[in-house]
Amino acid sequence: MRKSMFATAAIALAGILFLAGCSGSQPLSTREEGTLGGAGIGAATGAIIGAAVGSPGAGAAIGAGIGGLGGFAVGNAMQNQETQQNQTQAQIQQQQQELEQQRQQIQQLKQQNETE
Repeated sequence: MRKSMFATAAIALAGILFLAGCSGSQPLSTREEGTLGGAGIGAATGAIIGAAVGSPGAGAAIGAGIGGLGGFAVGNAMQNQETQQNQTQAQIQQQQQELEQQRQQIQQLKQQNETE
């Protein structure tokens, strides 16, 4: 029974590593990392619970599916938050540039008034 649990966990881990390797040269997005992490944790937990009731393979498969969905939900929320933060940061930088341009214009106007 213990051997089948480790075998199932090894198969689940190999599947996760295979999927991670399929991402190519681009790094995984937060959403993808969450999905893979959730699936891995779910598969391992499912295999352990499944081994206790005599079906480690089914437990791993069910756990991977549920964990993957949960991981996707968390990863998606985190990625959306990152996107919002990046947009806010870009707006702040744009406003800072506009302020600096306005300061320079004010300085130029002051210099023109002093020379007149």
